[in-house]
Order: sequence, then C-alpha cells, then structure tokens
Amino acid sequence: MDGYRFYIHKIRHIHVISNLLQNNEQENTMIKTKNLKKIYTTDEVETTALDNVNLEIGQGEFCAVMGPSGCGKSTLLNILGLLDNPTEGEYHFLNHDVSDNSEREQAQLRKGNIGFVFQSFNLIDELTVFENVELPLLYLGASSNKRKEKSEAALERMNMMHRRNHFPQQLSGGQQQRVAIARAVVANAKLILADEPTGNLDSDHGDNVMKLLAELNEQGTTIVMVTHSPHDADYARRVIHLFDGQIVTENMQEGFHV
Repeated sequence: MDGYRFYIHKIRHIHVISNLLQNNEQENTMIKTKNLKKIYTTDEVETTALDNVNLEIGQGEFCAVMGPSGCGKSTLLNILGLLDNPTEGEYHFLNHDVSDNSEREQAQLRKGNIGFVFQSFNLIDELTVFENVELPLLYLGASSNKRKEKSEAALERMNMMHRRNHFPQQLSGGQQQRVAIARAVVANAKLILADEPTGNLDSDHGDNVMKLLAELNEQGTTIVMVTHSPHDADYARRVIHLFDGQIVTENMQEGFHV
C-alpha cells in the first residue's frame, strides 16, 4: 500500500510540474500561428499570399523574416500587427485568439502593445518631431503631462531631443527613422514590427538603426523584422525564411551582433 501511495504521489507531482511548465511556456509566448492562410481574390485570379504558416515567437525574441519579393513577408507582418485578418487558420497574440477580431477590437489591442517601424518612416509632415512621437499617447488618452514626460524620454533615448521642434523634412533619413522608433516605443510597446527599417538609409545610418533595435531587444522588447539584408538579419537571434507563402527554414544564430 505504501508503494502504491508513493507511486500515486509521484504521478501527481509529475502532472503538477507538467502544468507549471505548460503555463510558463504560454506566458512566455507572444505570437503563435496555426495553419495560417491569406488568400487575395479578385474577379479573375486567386492569389495565396500565406499558406499554412505555423509560427511561434516568444517574448523577448528578435526574429528576422527573409525571402524574395512576393513571398508573403509583408502580408505576415500585417497579420501579426493586427492590420489584417487571416483567411484561414489561427493567430494567438498574448495568448488570445485574435483571428476573427473586428477592426475595432484589433485597433484596441494594438494600442500600447504594438509599435511599427516602416521603411518609408511614415512620419506626418505637418507635425513636429515631438508631435509625431506623442501621437500614440494621444490615442491612448494620456494626460498632457504624461505625454510630455514619455515623449521626451523616448526622444532622449533616441538622442533626438535637440530636434524636437523640427519637422520631418528638416531631418536626414537616419534621423527620421530614429524618430519613427521613438514613436514606436513611446507607449512601452511589447512588440515592434519593423518592415525593411534600413531600406532607405545608407550603411552608416542603417547600422545605427539596427543597433537601436538590438538595444531595445536587450531591454526586453520583442522584435520581428522583415528584411532583404543578410547584414541586418545578423542582428537577429532567429532567422525565418519564407518562400511562396510558406516557412521553408528557420535558423537560430549564435554569432548575432550585440
């Protein structure tokens, strides 16, 4: 009887440990897709942009997504950023299934959770550097004092406070991208999605932008970056290769830049 009780105790102990590990894994998972598909349909043709994409990205990861033009990289980024919904499959963000969310629900979830960095910067020309950076905080309903405090902190972090009253056209490409990154992080976004962040920059400014993204990742921000550049991909800890809408290879990198 004692042996039986000991056996039952061990089995229960194993189940407890298993549940703890499973819960911990779920807590550390930021992005999970299951059989993700995106199909664009017109009157004449049906195009499959993503085909059964299964992907899991943990909190604090830095992932680069590579592949030829038209392979589905930007489509994947749009779905991960809650700018579009999949045609089929599941997308779980922060352990919530968001596959069928309405546009309003997607917008609410993006606020404060996701920041975007685009190749073309996407700054608003009529707004100053400071006003561009504080924009996400306006959408969140932050007070004037809180907006000032957080926007100035983000600009200091990007070494752009001295340009706070300038307009985007008065800045170099590298400076505009630093402002764009400040805007992406000002609301303490958990996830930054970067689409060819150095595509419009020379090599020196491009390296500076990549170092900023690497620093943010070291501080705990999850980063998913679409890039054609093997040099930029070297900053990531993990590289995912897409081809014809499917993941064909995934590589973990040991010698990434720091």
